[in-house]
Amino acid sequence: MGQNVINTNTFLVCGLGNLGQHCVSVLKEFGVKVNAIEIAHTQKCEIPDIPDLVDKLVIGDCRQTKILEQAEISQCRAILIVSSDERINIAAAFAARSLNRDIRLVVRSSQDNLNELLRESLGNFIAFEATQLSANSFAIAALGCETKGFFPLENHLLRVMSISIDFGHRWHNCHQLHEINSSHRRILSHNRVGEPLPQTFYQWKPDAQTLPGDTIAYIEATENIVTLPEPPVKNTRKLWQLTTTINKINLRQLLTQFWAESGQTQRVVFASCLVMVSLFLWGTLLYKLQYPQISWQEALNVSLVLSLGGYDELFGGLELPFPVSWWLQLFSISLTVAGTVFVGILYAVMTERILAARFQFSRRRPTLPKADHVVLVGLGRVGRLVAQILQELKQPLVGVHTHDLEFGTLPQMPLVISNSKDALTRVNINTAKSVVVVTDDEVANLEIALRARITNPQANLVIRTFDPRFSENVGQMLPYARVLGVYALAAEAFVAAAFGENIINLFRLNNQTTLVTEYQIEANDTLNGLLLAEIAYGYEVVPILHAKAKQKKPKFMPSDDIRLTVGDRLIVLATIEGLQRVEHGSMLPRPCLVRVKKAVSSQAAFEGAAVISRVSGCDMLIARTLMNQLPATLQCPLYKHQAHRLVSELSKCQVSAHIEN
Repeated sequence: MGQNVINTNTFLVCGLGNLGQHCVSVLKEFGVKVNAIEIAHTQKCEIPDIPDLVDKLVIGDCRQTKILEQAEISQCRAILIVSSDERINIAAAFAARSLNRDIRLVVRSSQDNLNELLRESLGNFIAFEATQLSANSFAIAALGCETKGFFPLENHLLRVMSISIDFGHRWHNCHQLHEINSSHRRILSHNRVGEPLPQTFYQWKPDAQTLPGDTIAYIEATENIVTLPEPPVKNTRKLWQLTTTINKINLRQLLTQFWAESGQTQRVVFASCLVMVSLFLWGTLLYKLQYPQISWQEALNVSLVLSLGGYDELFGGLELPFPVSWWLQLFSISLTVAGTVFVGILYAVMTERILAARFQFSRRRPTLPKADHVVLVGLGRVGRLVAQILQELKQPLVGVHTHDLEFGTLPQMPLVISNSKDALTRVNINTAKSVVVVTDDEVANLEIALRARITNPQANLVIRTFDPRFSENVGQMLPYARVLGVYALAAEAFVAAAFGENIINLFRLNNQTTLVTEYQIEANDTLNGLLLAEIAYGYEVVPILHAKAKQKKPKFMPSDDIRLTVGDRLIVLATIEGLQRVEHGSMLPRPCLVRVKKAVSSQAAFEGAAVISRVSGCDMLIARTLMNQLPATLQCPLYKHQAHRLVSELSKCQVSAHIEN
């Protein structure tokens, strides 16, 4: 939602690690009060002025209700729980909800299945994982080409592109820049050679002509895409996930789900184990009841011998060593037969696994690419996510890691196992297109990047950092490299979510983070009742999708003339500054007035009045009165792009008009 009527403007951050400190810094840009909880006093501040930014700091465990109460949780609008321990984060979310039924919960967690359950149970809950939010940015930077961002939306693929216009480009000498916009494309920025990068979306002039050397950034929606199936998850991992949530779902549901998701072999083994355990326990009990003089240990031993096919050891002689009733002897025979069958099944499964493992170990990874590939150094959580994205994009790739990956991890990726510094000589670095360094040591990342630069000055360099001061210094020292801070990228998404926004994705454009943000329009929302033109130019956001309530098919790149109503769904591109404007309802001033000079006929005047009402949003009576008093100036201030579009639409109706200075 844009902004609802709220009773407080206080936010609570739990955990002042790297991510927590960045969240505090971004929150203070909104001018709100920020309280914080930290487990202990810390001497290390990645952001130097953090102590001054926090309005109230409470030392203690954020899972304890008394600590949350000291941090004034009852007065907080949202709580950002961003410690590095996910179990603490989840426990703190439950404690926070018990104290404040309306507070917005923004939690750092990578457990997708559990997050979905918590969203249903706790309500007003959203969870992110910082590394997942930044992986796209690293992958995009690795491409080193025109692509600046991409994300799926409503079964379409949306791509953010930045292209340089040359003499052969189809947009060369385009008469007016706004003509590039279409039903599936929107211009984001236009930059002349030598000019600084634009910091907002609408600094470009709609009537400007494109020239060689210009750089144009735009977003484009492609045709429908086919959703890729999710990779299969091993049943052992599924069983582990099920057991960790046993307190949430009853045992019968767990067993039913495991049975449905298991293969035939797993089902046979599982059923056999249940049968054998049952027979073993019954055998122990029956022998103890039949022969009270023996101990429980002896009864267990008899049952175990029979389960392992030892019937002949107990009853193999002509005379039985002790009297046995016929039904107990029959049960003993059944137990031995069942045990023999079970051992046979167990041997068969073990043999299958061993043979499969031999074939898997003998399967070699693909050979190293020769040229135009990406060298990915560091295959931790971020590195693996980046590798998956690059492989989905069919990008030639080679990974570098200090040790081998877990079995089945990225099997189609060439891998060099070596010290990162020495491995550069083995990955065809001379012909590589990009070098992406994402280890957990930012100093080592810098050293590896500099070594790669010496060997291949033409390669794109992407460096992962953590410390904001280190990032800034490296960025100034290495202007040719892309220096990306994981937590700086993620903090803006966490903060935007704290204000009630649904952050779908993010990407970097013109050296700043752009958030793909979804709004559900409510009655007391700052967006309710506005034209999309007013939202776009007044808040400096780019609407890319609009859908009416209960409308199945949404509209991509919607028209500026649509007026939002309650229940509408709107997705926009926005910087953190744009979200601040939406949050506070502070629209930019409207600087333009349109002077309507004449209409060639009464029909033109009639159609012109309809155009004025539709584009400007003014009342139809005002528009008709204006057209009856030509020449006249529309006393309804408009934004520059809105005014230019009104003049263009009026000219199509044979009504002449211009923008007054």
